[in-house]
This record gives sequence, C-alpha cells and structure tokens, in this order.
Amino acid sequence: MSSHPGNPAASHPSAPVPARAGVRSDQVPPTPRLPMTLPLLAEKKRLGEPVVMVTAYDYPSARAAETGGVDLVLVGDSAATTVLGYSSTTPVDLDDMLVLARAVRRGLQTPLMIGDLPFGSYEVSDEQAVASAVRMVKEAGCDAVKLEGGGPASASRARAIIAAGIPVMGHVGLTPQSSTALGGWKAQGRTAAAAARIASEALALQGSGCFAIVFEAIPSAVTKELMPHIDVPVIGIGAGPDTDGQVLVFHDLLGIRDGLGPRFVKRYANIQREMDAGVAAYAEDVRSGHYPGPEHGYSIDAGELAELHTLLG
Repeated sequence: MSSHPGNPAASHPSAPVPARAGVRSDQVPPTPRLPMTLPLLAEKKRLGEPVVMVTAYDYPSARAAETGGVDLVLVGDSAATTVLGYSSTTPVDLDDMLVLARAVRRGLQTPLMIGDLPFGSYEVSDEQAVASAVRMVKEAGCDAVKLEGGGPASASRARAIIAAGIPVMGHVGLTPQSSTALGGWKAQGRTAAAAARIASEALALQGSGCFAIVFEAIPSAVTKELMPHIDVPVIGIGAGPDTDGQVLVFHDLLGIRDGLGPRFVKRYANIQREMDAGVAAYAEDVRSGHYPGPEHGYSIDAGELAELHTLLG
C-alpha cells in the first residue's frame, strides 16, 4: 500500500509526531485525528488521497471503524441482509435504520457518518424524502444521508434534501433497492448505452449538489472513462481502482457471513469461522462440565455462609 501526500493526521488514526530531544518516540503521544468534514473530503480528492469508507450497523462495528481510522462510515441498508436476516435490502424501514444509526453514532468520533435512506422512505415525494432525511439527522445524529439512483426522481429528492440543509451522497450503478428492475444483483454499465445512462445519472446527482457519489458494480474501464467528468469524490465498490476511494460492507471484509460474497470483496479476516468455533467450544465445555470452573466463581466468607445455613434451617 502506497503513501499519499497531504495531512497525515487526517488520514491515519495515530499519525506519529517527531520526537523531542531526549524523549523516546514511543513516549510522544499520537497526533489526534481531525474529524472528517465535507471540505476535508473534497480536499482529499484534490490531493489524490484515497478515501476509506466502511459500513457499520452497531456500536462495536462503529468502534472498529473508529479505531481503524476510516474516513467515512455508512449506516447502510445492507443491514437488512447482514444483521437482520432478510434476503434483500427492501424490507428494512426507516425506524430500523434509526435504531442502528443511533448505536453507530455512539461509537464514532472522527469519521463522517452517513445514513442510508431505506426503500420506501423517499420515493413518494420530495417532501417525504426531506422528512426522512431530517429524522436521520435529528434523531440519529447522521452527518449526511445517502439515496440510490440518479434518475429525475432521485435527482429531485437529492436537490430537495440539500435545500433543507442536509448533505446527500448519491449512488449509481448497481442499486440494491432496485435490483429486481435491474435484472438482479449483477454488474451494470456493460454496454455503451448502459454506461452512458450511468454517466447521465452521476452527472445529474452532481448537478443536484451531492457531495459524493458511490459507483457500485461498474466495469473498471467504464469508471476510468467517467472519472474525468465527475468533480465530487467518487467512492467505488466493485468499480475498479480509479475512484477517489473504496467502500466495503463490514461483514464482507471481516468474513462475518456465509459464502464468499461478491467478486469485488477482499476478506481481511474470517470472523464467522472464529465465532462458530468459539460457540462450539463453549457448548462442549458446558456439556462436559469443564465450564464454569472454580476460577469463574465468587467467594463468600465462611462465617457468612454458616449464618446463611442457619437462616435457611
């Protein structure tokens, strides 16, 4: 992994500072990370510093994102499939997202927190979209919201939410909320006409004032063609290396799921296997009488125990 120019404190969780004379480097406290803001995000694009984004759905995953030094955290509607047990993202509703987002908020300090607007919470009208976005900010503490699609309706919704003072992230390419209409969970933009449509949608979202756009499951070569036309940060997921940053689903990158997932996923751990093994070992210890042991119990003074024995008759 290569290094990039710019302010290291804004890119790393504990960027070192030069040691003073007579002081060991390990005694110098780390430079605190600056909270990510929209101007800092735009500056990262200008400087060519890769943006790191990950999803989170609860306090522990938020703390992992914070400790890992990511820039953006998305409370994604992918929670429907990762933590709520649904087969698609469409069943999750705004109240579900608010519960998850509140938990994530309590675990974050420096990353910019973006809340997904779930299916059914913004499609009806601009007014509905604004009301849903306001709830995500007011009730859950989101810094921004994300919506899918770049057609006229989505662009209008984004414009209305931004006019209400709430930053919006767009999302083009494979948009899971409308995957059925797109022919399933598969790459988009694989013909010139389809790629041109994605370009038109991305430009429409940019024109609506979106501060960033997610490109999902788009051929790498198409992304490379589109990037010179996009002025705002582009975060890719299965869109190749030419975007301004990358995002992965928390459960995909850590292997907290069955199967390998989409082809663009790189696993950095296999926590599902560790969890399965840990629970199996615990169950075996309970059944065999190895847990709990003496070291897992609490003591009582012998005199107090004798008095209890008397009291119980």
